[in-house]
Amino acid sequence: MKRLLVYFFGLVVLLSQSSCGYNTMVEKDQAVKTQWAQVQNSYQRRADLIPNLVNTVKGAANFEKSTLTDVINARAKATSVQVSADNLTPEKIKQFQEAQSQVSAGLGRLLAVSENYPDLKANANFQELQAQIEGTENRINVERNKFNTVTQDYNTYIRSFPQNLFAGLFKFSEKPYFEADAASQKAPTVQF
Repeated sequence: MKRLLVYFFGLVVLLSQSSCGYNTMVEKDQAVKTQWAQVQNSYQRRADLIPNLVNTVKGAANFEKSTLTDVINARAKATSVQVSADNLTPEKIKQFQEAQSQVSAGLGRLLAVSENYPDLKANANFQELQAQIEGTENRINVERNKFNTVTQDYNTYIRSFPQNLFAGLFKFSEKPYFEADAASQKAPTVQF
């Protein structure tokens, strides 16, 4: 019996010294969740700018209504897709990315078609909104890169020995990464 108590005491001391990495896993998990919130924040900024851009375009030009409608519909769909940081799965992130890709495509068409309207291009409001959207797209890219970095740090930590023994015990599982949109694999064709 005494021997069993000594072994138990030794095990308790050993575990208390290493703390089994639980606190670090919690910190890294929270870092992933925080960075996911930053990604969503950047996408929300873009969604908030779209109505202003659309209204400026409507007021400044007799614009192709289908392009404006596509952008508005894509924004509505993208804002309806919500992914909780507690439920990050590859399928949910893919669904989120697909909705955001439709917004990106719509904005791209809107800005490309605007080249045909000199009055619109000269409009100071349109120029300011275009610059803000470009800046927001850059922010989105930066936040996605940071998300992938903290996700890699978290995934590496929970898969490393001895943390991998405790990660499963405490239900810490691997987080998915943001991946490139499948359409981005093809280079755009430019025709003059």
